[in-house]
Amino acid sequence: MKPQILIDFPYEFESERLLIRGPLPGDGQQVRLAVLESQDELRPWMPWAMNIPNEEEYEALIRQWHLDFLARTNLILFLFHKESGEFVGGSGLHRIDWQVPRFEIGYWVRTSMARQGYISESTQAITNFAFDVLNAERIEIRCDANNFKSAAIPPKLGYTLEATLKSEARHHDTNDLRDTMIFAKLRP
Repeated sequence: MKPQILIDFPYEFESERLLIRGPLPGDGQQVRLAVLESQDELRPWMPWAMNIPNEEEYEALIRQWHLDFLARTNLILFLFHKESGEFVGGSGLHRIDWQVPRFEIGYWVRTSMARQGYISESTQAITNFAFDVLNAERIEIRCDANNFKSAAIPPKLGYTLEATLKSEARHHDTNDLRDTMIFAKLRP
C-alpha cells in the first residue's frame, strides 16, 4: 500500500449547489465569522465551539488544517455556495484509517444557511467522494444521541444505525454522561 502522503486526490469537488474544498490560507476570517454567528447552535454539540479563538489564532488553525489535509491525516472540508461564494458550513473526513480505508464524516452548517438541505447534499457528495475517489470500505457518522437534527441525516442517505454507545463520554459543557450514536455505510 502507498504511504498516505502519496495518495493523490482533488483538493475540491462539487455537489449540485456547493463547492466542497479543503482549507486554504486566508479562510480564517470567514470561517470564524460563521462559527461566531452559529455558536449558540453549535455549543451543545461541538466542543470546539465553546471558546472561539481570535482572528489570528483562527487563521493559524486554518493553516494547520491545510497542512493536515496535505499530509492526509485529517481532511477538513469547507462548504461554499457555488453561485454566491458564501461560506455555508464545515465538514470533513476524520478519524482516518488508510489501511481499511475508513473515514468518519462530521458536519455543521452556519445558522443563516440551516434548513436548506446543504448538510444532506454535502454529506452525500462527501460519501460519494470517499467511496469513489478514496476507495473507502467504511464510512461512519457519529453524533450525540440527543442531537436529533444531526441524527436525522444519516438514515436519509442510506446509513445504518449500528450502535448507540451508552454513557460513552462526558458532555464537554455539563460533564454529564452522554450516549453516542454510530451510523455506518459500507462500500456498495
